[in-house]
Amino acid sequence: MKIRNSALAGIALAATAALGLTACGGGTPAGGTSSSASNGAASGGITVYNAQHESLTKEWVDAFTAETGIKVTMRQGSDTELSNQIIQEGQASPADVFLTENSPAMTQVENAGLFADVNKDTLAQVPAEFAPSTGKWTGIAARSTVLVYNKTKLTEDQLPKSMLDLAKPEWKGKWAASPTGADFQAIVSALLELKGESATEEWLKGMKENSKAYKGNSTAMKAVNAGEVDAALIYHYYYYGDQAKTGENSNNVTPYYFKNQDPGAFLSVSGGGVLKSSKNAAAAQEFLKFITGKKGQEVLKNGTSFEYAIGSDVPANDKLVPIKDLQAPKVDAAKLNSEKVTDLMTQAGLL
Repeated sequence: MKIRNSALAGIALAATAALGLTACGGGTPAGGTSSSASNGAASGGITVYNAQHESLTKEWVDAFTAETGIKVTMRQGSDTELSNQIIQEGQASPADVFLTENSPAMTQVENAGLFADVNKDTLAQVPAEFAPSTGKWTGIAARSTVLVYNKTKLTEDQLPKSMLDLAKPEWKGKWAASPTGADFQAIVSALLELKGESATEEWLKGMKENSKAYKGNSTAMKAVNAGEVDAALIYHYYYYGDQAKTGENSNNVTPYYFKNQDPGAFLSVSGGGVLKSSKNAAAAQEFLKFITGKKGQEVLKNGTSFEYAIGSDVPANDKLVPIKDLQAPKVDAAKLNSEKVTDLMTQAGLL
């Protein structure tokens, strides 16, 4: 899984697609379309490379097109798949906008010098803690790290006080994660930024000894619900999304928030940026402004993605713990290092 920026330009597109990490489940493959126009550039519209939930971005697209008349083509893929594709395509990329679930893929594209500056009026809609210090892209949504646990097997007083405690011997065989997913790697990126390389190496070593690996956060939560394992480190919205449906994969589960600026309280920022190579930069900037504006953020608040609204003073969905109560640590999203994380996780035997 090692991917070095210096080698990315030589990666073939087909191989790039194979490297994609799925954070939240499927969608139209990269290169496929789900759109209101067959060719965004030809129609005066835009093309969005979308690694966010397909249904969420479709809601944004429909509302944006209804308001502006600008047509949008969506190409669906995972965070890493699409960031690698954009870098491989370079200035020839047909993408106007890139949306992700987590920050590291945004930083990867930024470090390749492929983002234009985000318009100032868009940046003004998003608090500084939900955007990179560079201004090359912006936050569009957020998701909180949680430990979901089986409440028939554990009580809250038996839970670890810190995410770092999961590396201790007493948690051997008791918790799960999805280490190959972009979601989990974003959490490790935050740990690396907050605690440094030595502490991250030590924690990953303990994770290798203690945890059970599942493919996908939903699968990990389902295993907790079934009693296969006591707890799992995932993002909050998997629990709330399942509860809003049948609850069959979460009725025995409850989320635990570490708080206290712990690495396990990391609030991961989903990103949006405009490509320098955009053929319709004005429309691309307008789309980013729309989704971070009041109407776009109300889609988050009132929809079924259960991600956190972060822009234009729109509060979170009423079912969620308010952001201010999460006590999340401060992390500059521009410093999250996916390349180093994959190196460390590979060395630990987790990838």
